[in-house]
Amino acid sequence: MLVVMAGLPATGKSTLARALAARLGGVTLDKDLIRAALFPTEDVEYTVAQDDFCMEVMLGTAEYLLRKDPTRVIFLDGRTFSRRYQVERAVAAAERMGTPWRIVECVCAEETARRRLEQDRHHPAANRNWELYQRLRDSFEPIERPKIVISTDAVLAECVAALEKGCR
Repeated sequence: MLVVMAGLPATGKSTLARALAARLGGVTLDKDLIRAALFPTEDVEYTVAQDDFCMEVMLGTAEYLLRKDPTRVIFLDGRTFSRRYQVERAVAAAERMGTPWRIVECVCAEETARRRLEQDRHHPAANRNWELYQRLRDSFEPIERPKIVISTDAVLAECVAALEKGCR
């Protein structure tokens, strides 16, 4: 299964994806970590082109892992999926692979996101800040596919419990 972790920066996508992957024996593929592994620091760009390239690497990796074990749950993390084409690309890849897919949209109060952004100084994406949050919030295209919306203002264990069955 392919699980798309969608939502604005600092809405808890990574924390939730890692917790669910641990609980379900799955794996999290993180675009920001993949970018950092692929590109020397001086070549890191926070552009749509580089994001899309890293996403293709993630989808190729997911396909490889799912060929080895079709029962595995793969979480796609590190991208907001704020554009319809991004969601559609992930869904099309899952369908091509013959694997089920889910979309989890993480939301939280803006004050929670702002606090998380201010506190997290060790995130691999150097462009992750309040200005990015606001820009993406203002241009976020609604996800029109079936999705599970989870408020990550709740306790992590509650979020994991609420999503565990839907991500199997």
